Amino acid sequence: MNTTLTNDIDTLGSLLKEIADLEARAKKIKDAIKDDASLTGQKVWEGEEFTVNYVESNVSTVDWKALAKELSIPAELIAKHTKTAARYTVKCESK
Repeated sequence: MNTTLTNDIDTLGSLLKEIADLEARAKKIKDAIKDDASLTGQKVWEGEEFTVNYVESNVSTVDWKALAKELSIPAELIAKHTKTAARYTVKCESK
């Protein structure tokens, strides 16, 4: 294995862990903002450097698989309108 890559593997793992930790901290703050907004109705908070706006919205999604099944759409017709694209994934796990 490439020695540079070996070092980069550990750097990648450390960075991903740090990102996960930061995202968890951010989620806790966002949850506190959501709770405060629910209790007080406040929608904007001012910090020293940043402003936070709280926005609520409704999102609708369609369960296309259930709809296709209920309408008895043949698998061949679904395949005809299905696009496939190449993708790659890099997974990094601690030992």
